[in-house]
Amino acid sequence: MTTKVAVIGAGSWGTTVAALLAPRVATTLWARRPEVAVDINTGVGNRRYLDGFTLPAPLTATDQLAEALDGVDLVIMGVPTQGFRTVLAEAAPLLPASVPVISLAKGFEQTTHQRMTQIITEVLPGHPTGVLTGPNLAKEILAGQSAATVVACTDSAVAAVLQDLLTSDTFRVYTNQDLVGCEIGGAVKNVIALAAGMAEGLGTGDNARAALITRGLAELTRLGEALGGDPRTLSGLAGLGDTLVTCMSPQSRNRTVGERVGRGETPAEVLASMTQVAEGARAAGAVCALADEAGIEVPIAQGVRAVFDQGQKPAEVWATLMTRQARPEVD
Repeated sequence: MTTKVAVIGAGSWGTTVAALLAPRVATTLWARRPEVAVDINTGVGNRRYLDGFTLPAPLTATDQLAEALDGVDLVIMGVPTQGFRTVLAEAAPLLPASVPVISLAKGFEQTTHQRMTQIITEVLPGHPTGVLTGPNLAKEILAGQSAATVVACTDSAVAAVLQDLLTSDTFRVYTNQDLVGCEIGGAVKNVIALAAGMAEGLGTGDNARAALITRGLAELTRLGEALGGDPRTLSGLAGLGDTLVTCMSPQSRNRTVGERVGRGETPAEVLASMTQVAEGARAAGAVCALADEAGIEVPIAQGVRAVFDQGQKPAEVWATLMTRQARPEVD
């Protein structure tokens, strides 16, 4: 029986997941910034990341990791990919061996190109591990609008527990056993969303954007299958569903970053102005490296990498994509 949950990371999505859990199970949210924890505990909400939203009274917050993890029987990691391993390593000596660890992060570690559940397994061997993912815009869910998500875990009983804790009249939770497909979908869709945003910023039109999203989904599926993911996962909420919302919604950080870059701002300028992480900018290089290792083509991801890592202009990348050699749509 789950009696206490720690959500590690008080960004918009980590805070939202903690808010969903708090009315049903004792939940502590760890915030790296002390002022965020103070705001939540004094009833003013998370003003840094979710200003104007009321959080449930049972939710407590702390900036002390040991306090957050004291007595927990489930940990949910909402830390961005670049700090994921460091925070997890700090948490490791504070956790009993049996505590499951679930990732909310959608991306890859820069140096190793590992998925977050691979990092969990490496840092915390023997712990059940999983991922919560899908088309989940934090502000809509916190406002009570309808959504669906997927939880995949190495222990199906843990997935069922999290499904029960999170399911409501407005939030539908599915379970899955395909960690690879779920994580690849969540990570690669951010790269495709950057491309879709750049296409919007360039003014290429709705037809072009639809084509780009569709071909981006083909890249996501090729890579996911090559790494062992189930194509049914990649055409489900964790793949297609998350790709659609991240590419189309103005609430999407990755789409917004891409659109600003497409309109002429530099990637460095745009990323420096963000208060939260647009994971696609970091993930593009990892996607290309993993695709090279698997021997598959990912021209859209390569284009995003060319803009964000190599300084190429979005219009030049778009021209390159449009003049690639014609080929069958289905191999």
